Parts: sequence; C-alpha cells; structure tokens
Amino acid sequence: MANRQSLIAGNWKLNGTRSSVVKLASEISVGAGSLGVEILVCPVSVHLADALTVVGNSPVHLGAQNCSDAVTGALTGEVSADMLVEFGCEYVIAGHSERRALFHESSEQVAAKCLAVQKAGMTPILCVGETLEQRETGQVETVIASQLDALLDVGGIDAFRQLVIAYEPVWAIGTGKTASPEQAQAVHEMIRERIATQDAEVGDALRILYGGSVKPDNAALLFSQPDIDGGLIGGAALDAESFLAICEAAATTSDSAPIGSPAR
Repeated sequence: MANRQSLIAGNWKLNGTRSSVVKLASEISVGAGSLGVEILVCPVSVHLADALTVVGNSPVHLGAQNCSDAVTGALTGEVSADMLVEFGCEYVIAGHSERRALFHESSEQVAAKCLAVQKAGMTPILCVGETLEQRETGQVETVIASQLDALLDVGGIDAFRQLVIAYEPVWAIGTGKTASPEQAQAVHEMIRERIATQDAEVGDALRILYGGSVKPDNAALLFSQPDIDGGLIGGAALDAESFLAICEAAATTSDSAPIGSPAR
C-alpha cells in the first residue's frame, strides 16, 4: 500500500476581502508549522495575489477554485490555467458540486478542465458525488462512475497520476449533515477500486479527500478511515482555528510519508 500524504484543502468559495484574506492566510501559515500534512488554501481568483504574498514562503500551498479549459480566446470572464500558474497556484478545484449544479458544468467539461490544469503543470482536484435523491435510489456507484469515466475516456489512466479526487456527497455540503465514517469510507474504497482496475499502482497512490461538512469534532473519525486521505473543507476553512484543528486531526491519524504532492 502506498504512503499517501494527507491533504487538507480549504475552499474559501465566494468569501473574503483583501484584508480578511491576508489575515486568514497569515493565521493559517503561522499555525501550519510542521504538522506533516499538506495544507492548501483556495481563495477567489481576485485574491490570489494577496494570498500569495503570505503563503509564498510558508508550508501552505495555493490553489484556485475553478478555471477555463481554454488557453485563450473570446471568453469574457474566464481565467485560464496558465494565468493561475503565474499567481503561484499549484492546484485547481474542478467540478465542485456547486459548479455542476449552479453553472451546469457537465462531466465532460470538468474532464477538459482537469486536462488543462495538468497541461499547465498543476494538480486538479476532481470533485465527484451524488445528490440525496441519487443516494436514496441506489445510484451512488453509477453516478460517481460516470463522473470518473468522463476523465478516463479523454485522458486515460495517466490523467489520474497527477490528480486528487474529492468525494463530496452533495447532500452533506453546507447542510451540517455528514456522511458517517463508514458511508464515506465505502465510497472512497469504491473510487479507489475503480481506478485500480485500470492500474493498481495508480489506484493505490491516488489521494481521495472527503468533502461534506467536515468539522474539528468529526475530522479524526473520518480521516482514520483507510481510504480517506484528507478533506476538502468549506465553511470551517474560513476560521483559522477550526481549519488548523482539522489539519491537526489529519496529522494525528496519518503515519504517511509525503508522496503525490507537487514540488514547491
């Protein structure tokens, strides 16, 4: 079994001002220390430069919440992966459930974004997950398999070598509801096995995060599951104390050596 370094990623969503972003990034950078887990913050694009001034010389990595699959063109309002590289980004979230639901991004569009992110030299965090209705009607595996297969179809198994997956049950995002550790582990295991059928080494090394109302009081139980390699954190990532407590929970449940993380 591969030694997968835990990753705790903060998705700040549409929140913050220039001053609050600098304050939050500073507090997280100071507290990051040598926890032994990889820590990532993802502010809105217009705040990337401000965040970079703080995290650029710290253990904390910088990522973006979204990007275009195009390199250039008449695409008003879009930001390319190459542009994000210039601002120090190492990761880009792709296919978050809010993007899929509110902006109608298809799995094919998300797959194209993942490839664009990789081509620019960054690591995509591919988000997958089911709605409550899909879970209650027994469609969890079918839905997630289709989301994974969209990338497999265009990028093959190689697209999963420099990739992080975030499993986010849509019914648990921002609702206060959380999948039980057993429910989350079952889906994480299913994801890993599906990729392992293509390439056992890739499946074993793949980092799979859980995203869905992770908080300091439930983080340790979630992260202690064998196929959960960290978290994609929403609301709790906007408070440095809570976010760092989640990072510490990951550190206490991880005995891993750093693999799969991009070089600084």
